[in-house]
Amino acid sequence: MTNETKNTEHNSYLNMDLLRFTTAGSVDDGKSTLIGRLLYDSKSIFTDQMEAIEAASEKKGEERVNLALLTDGLRAEREQGITIDVAYRYFATPKRKFIIADTPGHIQYTRNMITGASTANLAIILVDARYGIVEQTCRHSFIASMLGIPHIVYCINKMDLVDFSKEKYEEIKESLEDFSSKLETKDVRFIPMSALLGDNVVNRSENMDWYEGSTLLHTLENVHIASDHNHIDCRFPVQNVIRPQSTEYPDYRGFAGRVAGGVFKKGDEIVALPSGFTSKIAAIDTMDGELEEAFAPMSVTIRLEDEIDISRGDMIARVNNKPESTQDVEAMVCWLSDTPMVPNGKYHIKHTTKDARCIIKKVNYKLDINTLHRLEDDNNIGMNDIARLTFRTTSPIHIDKYHRNRITGSFILVDEATNNTVAACMVI
Repeated sequence: MTNETKNTEHNSYLNMDLLRFTTAGSVDDGKSTLIGRLLYDSKSIFTDQMEAIEAASEKKGEERVNLALLTDGLRAEREQGITIDVAYRYFATPKRKFIIADTPGHIQYTRNMITGASTANLAIILVDARYGIVEQTCRHSFIASMLGIPHIVYCINKMDLVDFSKEKYEEIKESLEDFSSKLETKDVRFIPMSALLGDNVVNRSENMDWYEGSTLLHTLENVHIASDHNHIDCRFPVQNVIRPQSTEYPDYRGFAGRVAGGVFKKGDEIVALPSGFTSKIAAIDTMDGELEEAFAPMSVTIRLEDEIDISRGDMIARVNNKPESTQDVEAMVCWLSDTPMVPNGKYHIKHTTKDARCIIKKVNYKLDINTLHRLEDDNNIGMNDIARLTFRTTSPIHIDKYHRNRITGSFILVDEATNNTVAACMVI
C-alpha cells in the first residue's frame, strides 16, 4: 500500500460522519449486552478484549460469553451485574464513526444518564418485551426529550423470551407510540430484537421474518444527523484571542473558538456581544489554511476587518440575528450534586466560554419525573431532581432557547466552595 493510498484512507476516516448515541432503559433490560453484541457482530472487538471477557464469563460459571462485560468497566459493576458509571465506547463502520455512552438504568444514577445523553444525537431506549413500558421507560424518554435529543430508537429487547411474538411487539409499539406523542422528539423508531442472540442488532432476524424494518446498525449508519445542528442562527463564542506578534505575523489578531450555530462566511457583517460593535469577517483560518465558510461544529479562527475589543466569553453573531442578552434566566435544571440546592444560594455559572456568578432567585416548580406533575410547593432540590429555576447573573449572558441551540441554550452551575459541578441547566 503506497503512502498516498494510506493518506487518502486516513483522510476519508477523519472526514466520516460522527454519530453520538446513548443507551438507556430499566435495570436488566440488556443495555450493556446490546452494546457488546453491536461491537461483537460489527467486528469491533480486539482479540485480547474477547479473551478477557471469555475468561471472566467462564470464571462466573455462565453458559455463554457475557458480552455485557465489555462495557461494565468498574469492579463494582461487574460484581453486581449492573451499570453505575457512564461507559464510553468507540467504534466505526465503513459508513460512520460512533461514540456510545452506556448509561445506568437505576433511578439513583439519573445524573449519570443525563451526563451521557447531553451530547447525543440519538437515544436508544430499551424495553423488556415481557413487561412493556415501565417507570424508567417514561423517565428516560422524558429526559431524552428534555435534553433535545433529535432521534429516539425504542429497542423492544428479549423477544426470544416471548417466542418472537409479533402480537406482543405490536402491543408494546402501540403503547410507546401513544406515550412518545407527548414528547417533543419527532423522530421515533421501533425495533424488535434479542441482544443476547443477535436478532436485528447487526444482522436481520430469521426468527422475526414478519419485521420488515431496519436492523439497529443499519438505522445508526443511515439516520440523518446533518440537520441536527442549527445552521440558521449564527453563534460563535470566543474561546481565545490569538496574537502571535511574531516576525511572520506581526499584526495578526484572530478570535478562536468553535462555531455553535449558523454559517459564517468571508465578508459577512457581524456584531460582537456584549459591546454591540459591528464589523465584517476578513478571513476564516484553520491549521490547513483559509476557508470561505465555517459552520457548526467546526473549530476555526475568525479575523475581522476592524480592530474591535473582543475577549474570551464574548460572542460573535449576525447583526440582524442576535441571541438574547440577559441577566435573568429561566431554565430546567437537573441537580447533580449530593449536596442539596441552597435557596437564594450563590453559584458560579459556566455558559459556552463565559464565566459569571449567579444567585438562584426562585424555584418555579419541581417535576415529579414519574408522573410529569409539577410540584409547586416543594422547594427541596436534591440529587437527581429536575426543577424549573430562575437565576440572576452578575453580568449578561448571551443565550438561545435550548430547543433551538443545545450549546448556547445550556449552562452548568459550579459550587464556589468545592469547585464541583452541581447542576446541568437548559434554558426555557
